[in-house]
Amino acid sequence: METSPAPAETTTGFTLKTQLESGAHGERTGKPLGRTGVIHTPHGDIQTPAFVPVGTKATVKAVLPELVKDAGAQAVLANAYHLYLQPGSDIVDDAGGLGTFMNWQGPTYTDSGGFQVLSLGSGFKKVLSEEFSGSGRADTEVAPSKERLANVDDDGVWFRSHLNGDVHRFTPEISMRIQHELGADIIFAFDELTTLLNSRGYQEEALERTRLWAQRCLKAHQSLSEQRNKPYQQLFGVIQGAQYEDLRRKAAQDLGSMEIDGQRFDGFGIGGALEKENLGTIVGWVAEELPEDRGRHLLGISEPDDFFAAVEAGADTFDCVNPSRVARNAAIYSPDGRFNVTRAQFKRDFGPLVPDCQCYTCTHYSRAYLHHAFKAKEMISSTLATIHNEYFTIHLVDRIREAMENGTYVAFKEETLGRFYAGNWGRKA
Repeated sequence: METSPAPAETTTGFTLKTQLESGAHGERTGKPLGRTGVIHTPHGDIQTPAFVPVGTKATVKAVLPELVKDAGAQAVLANAYHLYLQPGSDIVDDAGGLGTFMNWQGPTYTDSGGFQVLSLGSGFKKVLSEEFSGSGRADTEVAPSKERLANVDDDGVWFRSHLNGDVHRFTPEISMRIQHELGADIIFAFDELTTLLNSRGYQEEALERTRLWAQRCLKAHQSLSEQRNKPYQQLFGVIQGAQYEDLRRKAAQDLGSMEIDGQRFDGFGIGGALEKENLGTIVGWVAEELPEDRGRHLLGISEPDDFFAAVEAGADTFDCVNPSRVARNAAIYSPDGRFNVTRAQFKRDFGPLVPDCQCYTCTHYSRAYLHHAFKAKEMISSTLATIHNEYFTIHLVDRIREAMENGTYVAFKEETLGRFYAGNWGRKA
């Protein structure tokens, strides 16, 4: 383990603590990519690596903010697209910002809305949801013949509300205004999300459009920060480029060095279309090109093998709806894999969901009770299952961080993944 001296806190909001000797190393520098650190925000520090639960509409579905905190969450992420449509970012602003509005006392993130504009507003939800599953829909042999029918132009995006069909416009400036009104500690630049079904030519066009939008986001962010006289919000640029190494590296170089009138990105989101088996490789390409003194957030992952691959390649924080989404369908995470608590074998099982788990659900309720609650379609079933799944995911990443810092990472990884994917219930419920 190489330990770096802790520098004084900087305006970037990130402090590097340690670097991981094992795992991926930068090809250009030979330095390890995996690291631990601290992201500093006006509402508290985030020890990294860290998992950030998703509260899309200013709520982690079915769970009180106090219970999200009790589960160990250091921060939560909400969505600009959804909160813009309902209740309106101006209402959240008048309430005192996202944290105050949802009664969350810690750090908050908002994403730019770009993903939802495409997946909901442009009708690509199914394609996007299957890209990361390894299902084969994103086969590159199909991609060259496919062009996306999205309402995108060089200035921004037109989209229809999934709530009532009204037409709306998002531009970099509008996204920045919305996110400033939402008041999250960390916000993201507006980008054009592509899919693996888009051609190489379209990926290049979209990447250049995203680069130009990033410049406009920096300019708008600086202006709004000066006008609003609020605590500073860190702006993360989003790295796109799909599965192409040269495009990913170019995007990271462009955004990593970008500065407009003295304003630069405070960190970076790694997003867009990628195949699961290439996750670590792609994150590594990006991390090699990005500055080390700023945070890196990987958007939309929550499976144990993905955490290890991404951490080794240099990612710092993660978010995903999956722990809460599968919980509402009775799928429970355990060290031995995922299982469905509605199975008949749990009808008279009066033990906790996971032995030795210290979450609120496992210390107060049995498998038999959750089996009953789901079968009876009681709302408490979603609440209790979500508490457990969020706790499991948050604490898995916490334990990864601890193992990185105490020199037991390799052994912890082998034990954790070997047990999870060889468990009695297998990989998926």
